[in-house]
Amino acid sequence: MWRNSATVSFSSKLLSYSSSSANPNYFHYASAFSIFSPNGVVDQTLSSSHQRFYCSSAVPSPSPSSGSVIKLGFLASKSDAFRPLCLKARDAVQLARHYGRCYWELSKARLSMLVVATSGTGYVLGSGNAVDLAGLCYTCAGTMMVAASANSLNQVFEINNDAKMKRTRLRPLPSGRIAIPHAVTWASSVGFAGTALLAWKANMLAAGLAASNLVLYAFVYTPLKQIHPVNTWVGAVVGAIPPLLGWAAASGQISLNGLILPAALYFWQIPHFMALAYLCRDDYAAGGYRMFSLADASGRRTAAVAFRNCLYLIPLGFIAYDWGVASGWFCVESSVITLAISAAAFSFYRDRTTQKARRMFYASLLYLPVFMSGLLFHRLSDNPQCLAENPNSIVELPSFPEAVTESEEDDQKKKVSHFLF
Repeated sequence: MWRNSATVSFSSKLLSYSSSSANPNYFHYASAFSIFSPNGVVDQTLSSSHQRFYCSSAVPSPSPSSGSVIKLGFLASKSDAFRPLCLKARDAVQLARHYGRCYWELSKARLSMLVVATSGTGYVLGSGNAVDLAGLCYTCAGTMMVAASANSLNQVFEINNDAKMKRTRLRPLPSGRIAIPHAVTWASSVGFAGTALLAWKANMLAAGLAASNLVLYAFVYTPLKQIHPVNTWVGAVVGAIPPLLGWAAASGQISLNGLILPAALYFWQIPHFMALAYLCRDDYAAGGYRMFSLADASGRRTAAVAFRNCLYLIPLGFIAYDWGVASGWFCVESSVITLAISAAAFSFYRDRTTQKARRMFYASLLYLPVFMSGLLFHRLSDNPQCLAENPNSIVELPSFPEAVTESEEDDQKKKVSHFLF
């Protein structure tokens, strides 16, 4: 292996001409010297006058042969030829990252994933003892696309309002990172694809609920935000439809038992958005939105509405138990977490400060996943599906240990009678 000193002395012999020479047969110094340097590292300490390597016959004897110089020059020219391809590939990657980031923000991906979680929970609850995994994936994918379309259209319609708010002025449309026609094309494409997927792989009822929810969110709730404070309650209806969509996709119908999770989402959204509207009331006023908290300077009515809707959540655990959707343990757990969020709302009602509003907001964020997880864990199934239709894609889910169906009781009675007689 050559030493650094030997390489530098060798290169100084090669560089016999100054940079002012008119010899046209040269190529860039870095291309040649990186070959002769150990580990391919160019020594940056060389003077600027030694930045070009000349192909001359007057070079002393230790220099490389003319054939090796020609090979080095060929390698340099070949790397220059491939350089445009590398630049194009790099530009393509940067462009893909740019638009991917824009689509992510237009879709409000984290909010859309929460919608998908509620829809998937509704699907599992409506599936009985067995869940079709393929159907669950198709339902979640279709819900994700429709939610992304609705959120994108929401930002298209509110581009001027978002530009006035600190919280939203850096979104893709107000910041100019993407054009409006491009955003509309994206929203229309994913909305149509999501609805078509639900109609194809689930059923027309689920596809109709998805399409109606998209229209309700983008064309009713969005403009209503600038007209009347009732927009909060309309938005709560929008948030309650996805779990009903999942239930309909699994069972093919809308039943009374399937309304428990939508009811929980409806009442949960009121304190959640009331806390958010109170925290961001100055920003909403700058954006031109007519939120409920803007007409309530003291915040007393805002806190009262939040607390009242928290109390509406209390009976849902008892209803789920009474209707046979979940076991008695869910009734207890639901009551505990509902009392916890109600305590946070009552604290905000007594002391209407930013700190109390933020605490209620965080309590609402914790409530929903705990409620849905408890409902899934303590669920009772009374409509098992036939596993013979598609045994590879259907997974049988055990019910809560307290759940004993009538068929199991009949089997036990038969065994006892056979033992006695």
